[in-house]
Amino acid sequence: MERTEIDAMRYIPLADFLARLGHEPVRRSGNELWYRAPYRNERTPSFRVNVAKQLWYDFGLGKGGDIFTLAGEFARSEDFIEQVKFITETANMPMPVPEVSRPTFLPKPSEPAFEGVEAVPLLHSPLTEYLAGRGIPYAVASRYCCRLNYGVRGKRYFAVGFPNVSGGYEIRSRFFKGCVPPKDVSPVKVEGSSAGVCSVFEGFMDFLSAATLGLETGDCLVLNSVANVEKAMKHLDGYGRIDCYLDRDEAGQRTLETLKRHYGERVCDRSALYDGCKDLNEYLQLTKKKRNEQ
Repeated sequence: MERTEIDAMRYIPLADFLARLGHEPVRRSGNELWYRAPYRNERTPSFRVNVAKQLWYDFGLGKGGDIFTLAGEFARSEDFIEQVKFITETANMPMPVPEVSRPTFLPKPSEPAFEGVEAVPLLHSPLTEYLAGRGIPYAVASRYCCRLNYGVRGKRYFAVGFPNVSGGYEIRSRFFKGCVPPKDVSPVKVEGSSAGVCSVFEGFMDFLSAATLGLETGDCLVLNSVANVEKAMKHLDGYGRIDCYLDRDEAGQRTLETLKRHYGERVCDRSALYDGCKDLNEYLQLTKKKRNEQ
C-alpha cells in the first residue's frame, strides 16, 4: 500500500468514521466519547473513543485499537486488506495501490489496563442490592459470582464479577458494564444433572435469572457475548440437546441460526418462555413485579 494513503486513513477521526456509519455518541466526557457498541446490540454504552489518541475500546468485548481494527469489527475480518477496503468504501476514498510487503506500522492499543484485580466473596453490599433490583437474590448471586476489586489509572473500583474459562471476568455494577480480559465463555457444571443437555445464555444476568427461576436443571454455558459463539462450540459438541435462552433481538436470532447450522435438530429455541421481553432477565423482573402487585 502507499504509506501516505494508509496514513491518511489513520488520521480519519473515529467519530467522523462512526458518524458515516450512522452512529453518534451517547455522551462526552473530556476527550472521551461513549457509544453503544456500533456492531452489536447493547443498552448501556460501553464503547469508548479517545479523540485525542484516536483509539477505541469496547469494554463489553475487552478489545480495542485504531480505525483499522474498528473496520475489522464491522467487516468481521482480521485481514488488513479487507479492513482498508471497508474504510475506503465508508469514507469514500480511493483504494490504495497494493505493495508487495505488508505494512508493519499499525499502533498497538495501550489502554485500558486493569490494575490489582482481586476476586473476593460477594457479601451483602450495594452490589447485591443492584442485583436484587434486577430480580437476582443473594442466595443465587453468591453461588456463582464474586466481588471484583480492581483499579484503572490509579483509581479503585468494585463490581460484581463472573469468571470465564480463560481467567477473565465479566463485570457489572449499577454504573458500569464491561469485562476484565481475556474475553471467553463460562461453562457452569451442575452436579447430578443430565449430561446430555446444556442450556446456553447470552449473558450471565440471564443465567442468574434462569437459576432464580429454577431453569438451570442441567449444565449451562454463558457466551458472555454473541461474538463468542465459535468459542462455545468445543464446549457444546458432546451434548445431545442444546437449549438456547438467547435475547429476542437480531443478534440473538443470528446466534441461534449459527448454532442450528452447526448442530441441527439438537438446538432448541427456548425464548418463547419470555415472548414480549427482550431477554430472560427482563422477563424475571416483570414476573416478580406482577407477583408483588398481587
